[in-house]
Amino acid sequence: LDDLLRSLPTLIVYDSMRASPRGSVKVYGTVMYVNRGNPAGLEVLVDSWPEFKMVLTRPCREVAWDPTDFFTNLHTAFYRDEGTCRALLGNSRTINWDQAFQIQGEPLQPSVLMFLCLVSSRSPPLDLSLPLPMLILSPPTLTPSSSQVNPLSAHPTPSCVSHPPALCCRPEKGLRLAPVSPTHAMLLRDTWMFGENSWSLRYLNLLIRHFPSACLLDPEGTPISWSLIDPLAALTHGYTLPEHRGQHHPRAVVGMLAAQLHACGFPVYTRVLPHNEPSLHTLQRLGFHILPGVFYLLVVRPGFAQSQPANALDSAQDPAPSSGEMPRAQ
Repeated sequence: LDDLLRSLPTLIVYDSMRASPRGSVKVYGTVMYVNRGNPAGLEVLVDSWPEFKMVLTRPCREVAWDPTDFFTNLHTAFYRDEGTCRALLGNSRTINWDQAFQIQGEPLQPSVLMFLCLVSSRSPPLDLSLPLPMLILSPPTLTPSSSQVNPLSAHPTPSCVSHPPALCCRPEKGLRLAPVSPTHAMLLRDTWMFGENSWSLRYLNLLIRHFPSACLLDPEGTPISWSLIDPLAALTHGYTLPEHRGQHHPRAVVGMLAAQLHACGFPVYTRVLPHNEPSLHTLQRLGFHILPGVFYLLVVRPGFAQSQPANALDSAQDPAPSSGEMPRAQ
């Protein structure tokens, strides 16, 4: 297996998975970003070539330089054969078990059970095993002018994309839509339930600088509602300031991001903490549908990670480093 493990032309993997992206949506979104400039510095690995039964994405060594940073040291896995999955995840060249990391498994795949067996045999601390519902926005209807959209444009024209009416909402008077600025990173960290550590600020800056984002700014230029996109092309860290909830602000924010993602050919999806029913209801009203199956997120941290001061995984009631917190029901 070591001889077969390799990086590969991501365009070929992307084409192979494009036929059924819902069953592999996180790997699919990651590979799309790798194929479009690779802003997060990720690698795509397969078990064999040219025919493959498993795809794994992981950060390059230059990116995963901090052995305690499980935010940046992010892996995704999708497989078609259980034995192949076990072999690839157990390969020391695939995952560095001396580092803290997280791995995200696909819906309709029982990969979490196999991964837990591997964790048990190697005995590092498994800090988190969390099932999360995943929601996806149905593909939009394109207007005749959509042929003019440049799929590689950083800011495609939202008017060319027809979304559910719930997302077609203009900001209230005095508010304006804009990308999130790096100057907002501290506000985002301070309002994030996983933000009480240095890793989260570094991670949020990565997302703000290299991936699409949207926020509503008040007349003073302060964000009051926002959402980011992560390296897996998922909506993440959706949040509305408490004093501005109940005013349907996520409609405009999610609508702006959905238009950009769909115009570039990306799926629009997110995941929610399992008991966060207000967020589930909000997203469903915006046109999202819950995918069948369960998406799993696992975090592994060797003992030296405990040297960090009280962090999100130690203090949060519902830890999920990449899931963020969607705005409360509007």
